[in-house]
Amino acid sequence: MVLSMTGYGRGRQQTQLFSVTVEIKSVNHRFCEYQMRMPKQLVKIEDQLKKIIGRYIQRGRVDVFVTISGEGLVKRQLRVDWDLLDEYHRFLSRLRDKYGIESGFGIRELLNHEDLVTIEEIEEDNEEIIALVMEACREAAGQLRLMREKEGAQLQRDLENHLQSLSKLLETIKAHAATLVHTYMLKLEKRMQEITNGQLDEARIVQEAALFAEKSDIHEEITRLESHLLQFRETLALHEPIGRKLDFMIQEMNREVNTIGSKANASAISTAVVELKSVLEKMREQVQNIE
Repeated sequence: MVLSMTGYGRGRQQTQLFSVTVEIKSVNHRFCEYQMRMPKQLVKIEDQLKKIIGRYIQRGRVDVFVTISGEGLVKRQLRVDWDLLDEYHRFLSRLRDKYGIESGFGIRELLNHEDLVTIEEIEEDNEEIIALVMEACREAAGQLRLMREKEGAQLQRDLENHLQSLSKLLETIKAHAATLVHTYMLKLEKRMQEITNGQLDEARIVQEAALFAEKSDIHEEITRLESHLLQFRETLALHEPIGRKLDFMIQEMNREVNTIGSKANASAISTAVVELKSVLEKMREQVQNIE
């Protein structure tokens, strides 16, 4: 089964008090890499969320967004700087005792003084919220998987079409390769007739043709390329991550095609080689997004 590494999933769970949303998006990546964005009180379950997602996907860059709304998520409390307050008190007492100045500093001023009194928000652990996050994560990961399967199915259809194009081009090369030596001998005979005024050296022609046949023999490359095409088709049917394996096969096919292009001294084969490279490049781009 072909799975794309691109996808998106969203899960939402709620109660009368809380609402939890988990969004997961993924793109292609050489390995499996996570970026988690969530409230601080959920950092402790980050590894658990990764394990949940890991049951659905095995490769790609994964961004996870967790948002929580509702009442009672944050506990507020006053923080008083008692040391600074003592300093104020000593200062005001000294003003009164030394100069007879009565201060108008009261509770209202105390509460409005940011250096003395602040309100802190503390995110509290809540097992109910954690359970909601876990379930929303499973839902989002399931949707992500479904999208990756749908895109993967489209990638597989495109790759199979490309494989058919490669097979047709390879048949064209095989047909021209079968007559390559004979065509070369005819050209060589004609050239020698022009040079020697019709006097042919049959032994020399046979020798030159043999050398040409040895240099231009692409039988092994064609056989290996056909084997790679077969392995590629078989790999597409595997139920496991196959992206790296397919990428390696395309590299090997490119290598064989380059060798064919350098050996075969025929315009028809050269044209087919250019088309082969074009198709393989399209396949390489698509394989980059397969898990």
